Amino acid sequence: MTQIPIIFEDGEALVIDKPASLPIEQPRKGGASLEDHMEQLKLGFQRAPQAVHRLDTDTSGCLLLARNPKALKRFNAAFQEKLVQKTYLGIVAGPVEDDEGTIDLALSKISSKERGWRMIVAKAGKPSITHWTKRKELDGGLTLVEFRPETGRTHQIRVHAEHAFSRSLLGDPVYGNKDARAPRTMLHASAIIVPRENKPEITASAPLPADFVKLGAE
Repeated sequence: MTQIPIIFEDGEALVIDKPASLPIEQPRKGGASLEDHMEQLKLGFQRAPQAVHRLDTDTSGCLLLARNPKALKRFNAAFQEKLVQKTYLGIVAGPVEDDEGTIDLALSKISSKERGWRMIVAKAGKPSITHWTKRKELDGGLTLVEFRPETGRTHQIRVHAEHAFSRSLLGDPVYGNKDARAPRTMLHASAIIVPRENKPEITASAPLPADFVKLGAE
């Protein structure tokens, strides 16, 4: 079984570097998931840790796990109160004109028999805000962009990128197109900061994955 890299550890929290293509929960059709690794991630504790938030299956990088129920409750509250700082790196499938900006577009979930479920921009949707900064122009007209979501909606960065730049993240099969240059949707949770009362904040950074490096994003 693949070893899951641990990039932060103390008595109440772990931050792991989740591999791309590994879902957090076991898929309905079966297959590998992070749940298969929870015994390994006990690290001597009696309880298995629990994921505090979600990353898409394709998304790699920082995932916070709580090691006991009290910590889980506190971390959930920190997310709900928007105290957690999350930073992502994404490769946009085309040029990005401006150097930075804020995307403020409400999102809603829809579903159809033909296309399954997806998120769309909708005035009646849930408020969704993403700040972004252009980091690097890559070969092939691609662009490395840093995203700092203020809210945590499903597929938020993926939908916001497609609407703000008129181009999806590279390899996104739902909001863009599959691409031979990308083995997955190119999104990486590069850093997380979680404040805590009477304790040092949790700070973790996940190294750039090999598929990003291959495209010149280092």
